[in-house]
Amino acid sequence: MDIWLTTLITKTPQDGFELAIKMSRMGVKYTQPDMEKLKSGRKAYEDNAQFLIAASQVVAINYQTVAKANNYWKSKKS
Repeated sequence: MDIWLTTLITKTPQDGFELAIKMSRMGVKYTQPDMEKLKSGRKAYEDNAQFLIAASQVVAINYQTVAKANNYWKSKKS
């Protein structure tokens, strides 16, 4: 697997949020590396509010991790 995550440090909270989304997506990809199975499973959750909320929770947890690594961007001026 290619190394794509080299740091959790980001310039802005927006960049941090986008990193959190990528981390979440990559977690799913690592868990289910078969792209055909991954894509076929989307029908099961694309209209399911519980699955979508769960996905949002994973992103939020990853965002907390990135924010913590960035000291909540307190020391960074935009």
